[in-house]
Amino acid sequence: MIRLSAFADEISPNLDEQIATLQREGIRHLDLRGVWNINVLDLSDAQIRQVKQTLDAHDIGVAAIGSPIGKIAIDSSFEATMQKLERALQVAQAFGTPFIRIFSFYPPAHAQVVSTRAGTNRDEVMRRLRMMIERAGAAGVTLLHENEKDIYGDTIARCVDLMQSCEDEHFRVAFDPANFIQCGQIPYPDAYEALRPWLTYVHVKDALANGSVVAAGEGAGRWPDLLQRLRADGYSGFLSLEPHLAAAGQFQGFSGPDLFVRASQALQGMLRVMGWEYE
Repeated sequence: MIRLSAFADEISPNLDEQIATLQREGIRHLDLRGVWNINVLDLSDAQIRQVKQTLDAHDIGVAAIGSPIGKIAIDSSFEATMQKLERALQVAQAFGTPFIRIFSFYPPAHAQVVSTRAGTNRDEVMRRLRMMIERAGAAGVTLLHENEKDIYGDTIARCVDLMQSCEDEHFRVAFDPANFIQCGQIPYPDAYEALRPWLTYVHVKDALANGSVVAAGEGAGRWPDLLQRLRADGYSGFLSLEPHLAAAGQFQGFSGPDLFVRASQALQGMLRVMGWEYE
């Protein structure tokens, strides 16, 4: 049986409001990216304990740590990246999740270049990722690579290159159909078929052909077909709502309670129509 999760900071920066909306939607997990307008990796130990106690009291688990690791230029300090990874591993352990979401680095001065330049930094991307994967594996944690516009792994071909070149059981795909659309790629069937051997996590958002983000099933992502194929192939992981319906920033999207509910109902409606049980 699949499980639903959500980037709950899309609902509100307030933890209580996040929880209330998740409970109304019957969602019992979240991807922890931020609380109180503080990124998950910047929360203090005391704040981590407070969040954990609050989530436990409401029977809500943490499906993954939604870190921003790797969402920086490839020529930035790798020591700083590894320090962030160490913190992410500590936070993952605190919440009992085996997953940390990461990215595969922007090109130098990425704001002045286009996505196709990402491929020029391949060797350094691979070197850094292999070291990160080795450290995560030693801690028993799996790094989930999200295909994000303008990082190395934004196109289908480069995502496959990452997975093949850094082959490891602790390095897997967080599949984001909307992000592929925004890069001019076809998420289903093309990206799905290519990345299926490593697909371990699914982000639920959709986009129109022009890149505008919409609720799942309203864009070019072919969500009903994708869900049918996931079920046929035996997928039993998380479907994590990351709607971005009100705003999509570099490090955080936002929807607000009402638009989040709309996105949640769009997904749950498709699951009910196809008779795919979830919790």
